[in-house]
Amino acid sequence: MDRKYIYSGIVSPIIGFIFIGIAIYLNSSWWRLTDNAISDLGNIYHPWVNYPWVLSTGLIIAGAGMTYFTIGLIKEFSGIIKAGLYVLLLGMISLFLIGTFPEGTPPHWYVSWSFFLLSSFGILITGIGFLWKHRGMGIFSILLFSIGWAIAIWALNKFKGVAIAEFTGAFTLFIWVYTLIWWITHIEKL
Repeated sequence: MDRKYIYSGIVSPIIGFIFIGIAIYLNSSWWRLTDNAISDLGNIYHPWVNYPWVLSTGLIIAGAGMTYFTIGLIKEFSGIIKAGLYVLLLGMISLFLIGTFPEGTPPHWYVSWSFFLLSSFGILITGIGFLWKHRGMGIFSILLFSIGWAIAIWALNKFKGVAIAEFTGAFTLFIWVYTLIWWITHIEKL
């Protein structure tokens, strides 16, 4: 796999999390992990949101970088794995669109849910595809999907806000991408 795709997969999630962290810091007077959504930090219609563009910028950069990384992955695989990566690609495009259509704009709800659903099901489908040729990566992917969903559902039922469930989805993707990069560069040497 061409190194430019791998570097994009390494750097993009970090950029996204840094911008989310900055947005949380800038809005720490009112934003709470258990009471809010991450997208609340980018709402352009609420006057109490400080610098909503910070969140949007980070999500656009991370979404573009992860879209590029996923395109690189698609070039390397076939069959069910490739089908799962196409689903993941739609999820990464949705991440870009979350930044483009921040909370308060009509498409936001749809692109936000699309990101979480498509990226997680992309991991699951890719994991199923891995079972035939790369059993360990397949089992890891399916287990990570299952654990991520279990924690997210628990968080949605436990807390008023959805940020913990959203972070669970984001960290699940982060863990999977970094594990896949390690696997590609150290085991498969694509």
